[in-house]
Amino acid sequence: MSEQSYRLATYADAQDKPRAGLVVDDRVIDVSVAVAASSARSVPGSLTSVLEVLQHWDEIAPVLREVASNVRDGKLSRRTVPLSSVRLLAPILYPGTVFCAGANYRDHVAEMSRALNLPPEPDPHALGLKPWHFIKASASCVRGPDTRITLPAYSKKVDWEAEIALVIGRECSQVSVADALQHVAGLTIVNDLSARDHLRREGVAAESPFRFDWVSQKSFDGSLPLGPWICPLDEIADPGNLSIRLWVNDELMQDSSSSNLIFSMAEQIAHLSTRLTLRPGDVIATGTPAGCGSARGRFLQAGDRVRIWVETVGELVNEFTR
Repeated sequence: MSEQSYRLATYADAQDKPRAGLVVDDRVIDVSVAVAASSARSVPGSLTSVLEVLQHWDEIAPVLREVASNVRDGKLSRRTVPLSSVRLLAPILYPGTVFCAGANYRDHVAEMSRALNLPPEPDPHALGLKPWHFIKASASCVRGPDTRITLPAYSKKVDWEAEIALVIGRECSQVSVADALQHVAGLTIVNDLSARDHLRREGVAAESPFRFDWVSQKSFDGSLPLGPWICPLDEIADPGNLSIRLWVNDELMQDSSSSNLIFSMAEQIAHLSTRLTLRPGDVIATGTPAGCGSARGRFLQAGDRVRIWVETVGELVNEFTR
């Protein structure tokens, strides 16, 4: 990490209550304590949640960089605790809206076309198409790092999907692609779990517009592991070229890069902002690369351990049970 770098997290305090925390190397400092100890004068006094921090992102971001520098200089050492001594929760409890991009990695689209014996998909840009998203429930779906997730009883084909997620830090509506990333506070990691055997409703005609069951497939309890923290966007040299990998029980399944995105992060933000106003704390999962279980007929089982790593951002680990 650079001299001013940090990660924004939510941790459980001594009373097991969620608190906004700043992770600086291997130390954690409570955001409210950090802000009170800084030179800031125009920052709200109570910032107990990451959502509150994001709602004041313009005022808070420079203060957090100052605090990170002071922690490294030893000026705030008595106010910090070891990272190893705290339990991290999902960084946002809970996102306002979670948007998930579908079919948005070139390697994943090609992989699924081969698996389904379909011809290669043309570039959506050439067809004049726009990014495509669905919405995932927030509080019911979100789970933090290192938590054990119960697979839904109704599904035998729960699939993994490693994704880089954008965290909105500034309200935006009708923004251009050129300006879109200015509204992002940072990046985090999600596992967009999918119950592949519950996409289509049995007994409903193939041509029916009511055939698809997005809740059963995408929004079951625990279907969105999120974390371990938020990496500020200004720490990312090139969001369009980040390595992303996923392991199941130490077997590498997904190994790709955000350079394979079909619609860029900026294009996704710009498009969504033409449909509704994006607000601080909203999350956009930008798509998953090749290597999902559905292409190989393998799905999550009780006892499986999934680890996702995204370059610069960090690592998200979860175990699964029945």
